[in-house]
Amino acid sequence: MRFLPAGPTAVLIEVDDLDEVFSLTAEIDRHRRNGWGHTLVDVVPGATTVLLDGVTDPGQVAREVAAWPLAAENGGYLETVEIPCRYDGPDLVDVARHWGVTEAEVVEIHTSLCHRVAFCGFSPGFAYIAGLGERWQVPRRPSPRPAVPAGSVALGGGFTGIYPRSSPAGWQVIGHTAVTLWDPGRDPPALLAPGATVQFLPA
Repeated sequence: MRFLPAGPTAVLIEVDDLDEVFSLTAEIDRHRRNGWGHTLVDVVPGATTVLLDGVTDPGQVAREVAAWPLAAENGGYLETVEIPCRYDGPDLVDVARHWGVTEAEVVEIHTSLCHRVAFCGFSPGFAYIAGLGERWQVPRRPSPRPAVPAGSVALGGGFTGIYPRSSPAGWQVIGHTAVTLWDPGRDPPALLAPGATVQFLPA
């Protein structure tokens, strides 16, 4: 781990990969349930980082976290969210060709994988959902679309993403869901949070 100051009351922790992000985030959550880090305002995971915001002594926090043994964290520490998906996206054929399978097999593969929200960003409610692994990674489109409809389910690199609203998109769109990803009137507004397990279901 590498600890970097991020202002007077925040620490950015750099780790090697997404698995370590999951392990560290779960360990932070366990310690917080036992009373550690009561001043924390937010814990923000990324692809290879975890930001701790709201620490009174960043140096002390870094020393404490560095001493924690990190166990492999294979399961989500939040609820499982089911996402019905209609697999009829404009890039389904291209993904099937890239994987060397049929379009029906793309659906079977995607719905059989264990997906987990790694981090959120890009736009409110957009989650980077890990689960494709190296085997099923797909490249971005050669040129982004100016806009895709809200609810578009797309693949990019090793992640699945669901667009909460119509927006430009460079990922491979394989389907669509009617689930609302972002609702300001809901508590919390975002349906998907880091750590949540996601199960895609054919609609």
